[in-house]
Amino acid sequence: MSTHPKEQERYTQYSEFCELARQKNVIFYYVGYFSQNIVSAMAEAVRLRFEQAGTAGPIRRRLFSCFVEMAQNIIHYSADALTPPQQDRDELRHGSVCIGMDEEGRYFLLCANPVDLEVADMLRERLETLRTMTLDEIKASYREQLRSETPEDSKGAGLGFLTMARDASEPLEFEFQKTNGDAATAMFVLKTTI
Repeated sequence: MSTHPKEQERYTQYSEFCELARQKNVIFYYVGYFSQNIVSAMAEAVRLRFEQAGTAGPIRRRLFSCFVEMAQNIIHYSADALTPPQQDRDELRHGSVCIGMDEEGRYFLLCANPVDLEVADMLRERLETLRTMTLDEIKASYREQLRSETPEDSKGAGLGFLTMARDASEPLEFEFQKTNGDAATAMFVLKTTI
């Protein structure tokens, strides 16, 4: 082990991060740029991790589904992009995703990414509506959405939040935090519990 003070400080920070992740029961964490290829690789790792851990099939399916939906939302809506806004294919956008287990033994998924304020308003409206719906209403809305056209302001099929709400054991939790130095964006944080 190097005795250089800067290297020792980095190692200490990494060790502290790993210990905190262990204490908080973090199973998977990624922060960086997301693309379809990166999401595919992460999804495979997540799938194998839960298979190997012996997680029940229905729980695995819901975890995997929510993970993919969160990653897709980052690709579609993050305001921090390495690709031009008009580029729809091979997008690279920044965000983070975390999977862990809470004190009651339930899995949780968290994601965070910056969004433009007008996108934040649209997301808030959709999520607040979902929070007032019953599970039966969410399932009916999901089936209806499958048969309808893609919403104009959606970059996907409009099923992401419905999928997460359907698969969650509690209402989706979310917040928008002010970002440092950029008044045109907010940090969007979303949590689902399985």
